[in-house]
Amino acid sequence: MKTAKWCAIVAIGVSSNGSLATAQGATPPPAPAATAAQTAPAAAPSPTPRPTPPTRDPYTPGYVTAKELPDGAAAPLDVDGNFITGPTHTPAPETLVQHGVPQGTIIDFAMSSADSKIYPGIARDPGTFGTPDPTNPAKLIVTTSRPAPYTRRVAVYVPKQYVPGTVARFIVGADGPDPMLFTTLDNLIAQKRVPVMIAISISNGSGDAQGSQRGLEYDTMSGRYAEFVETEVLPMVEKVANVKLTKDPDMRATMGGSSGGSCAFIMAWYRNDLYHRVLAYSITAINQQWPWNPETPQGAWGLHETIIPNSPPKPIRVWLAVGDRDLLNPNVMRDNMHDWVLASENMAKALAAKGYAYQFTFTRNAGHTDRAMKQQTLPQALEWLWKGDRVPVPGR
Repeated sequence: MKTAKWCAIVAIGVSSNGSLATAQGATPPPAPAATAAQTAPAAAPSPTPRPTPPTRDPYTPGYVTAKELPDGAAAPLDVDGNFITGPTHTPAPETLVQHGVPQGTIIDFAMSSADSKIYPGIARDPGTFGTPDPTNPAKLIVTTSRPAPYTRRVAVYVPKQYVPGTVARFIVGADGPDPMLFTTLDNLIAQKRVPVMIAISISNGSGDAQGSQRGLEYDTMSGRYAEFVETEVLPMVEKVANVKLTKDPDMRATMGGSSGGSCAFIMAWYRNDLYHRVLAYSITAINQQWPWNPETPQGAWGLHETIIPNSPPKPIRVWLAVGDRDLLNPNVMRDNMHDWVLASENMAKALAAKGYAYQFTFTRNAGHTDRAMKQQTLPQALEWLWKGDRVPVPGR
């Protein structure tokens, strides 16, 4: 099997403002100048502005019963279930660089679509989108998606406490790199609040939603993306970062926001032989799968509608959060499966009914994958996620 091409390894440091600072790396020579006629792209239609999402009330009839926490508090570590936080979001100190705390190393490499057997690359033409099938409003027809190359970045966080040659736990994150995750792990590992672990932050293959590479990776209801990570990404991580990664699903976690959050859950759901722990912000548990699949006709909306309720319990531990101003896509009128808040509420309801270990936080004064929400809750979420060496099957 061909191995993925990768760029020169670049050591990265995390700056005090949470951004990545490159320690070394070559700068490519400037491209030759071009005339305006040569460089001006064809004008794309202006996208229709998305309406501002309404502020949802956590006490809406049909939503899960939740415990309202004091303003600024995060959910307790020793209690599962549903919580309401906000409206104030004070950054947790663990998300900020702390003086004297050992900082891990960030190792960067790139992967090319030309070397992927699973994802050779697609893209939707700029300024285009799909149209609802007139015979099935839950099905979106996309005719402007075509093969297209991509290069993705992978950032690997190796904590200072990792002993070379030992087998390590790890967490895989979507839409990387994620500097806040790396900084938070520095602090939590130093405080012995989470185990020593590698963090693998993978960028998407570009685009968004139906017809894009990102949409294909994150919104497809199958174990395909988990298999891509397992067979194409993790071997490169071990080679480039010189680490050994565990095969034990109890010692592996997934993480993401939006479609990356649905991806994190889907990885563990369809491949719970690989992952048992899931952390997701503003999970896109809505109808966004493309191509349409008659076996899962509601896309990720089907997770809480039929799939979780009608499936045997799995050994999965799940942490979820949503903002009160999270997305409400105008397409909700097309099929009633595009409300991100309702999707999260329904996920909590489905997980509770089957007896899963889960926490769900409804966050006041927060939008979609809200940074302030994440900065307040991430340390607690990671610490809760890694409770217990083994994730039991619900009911056993």
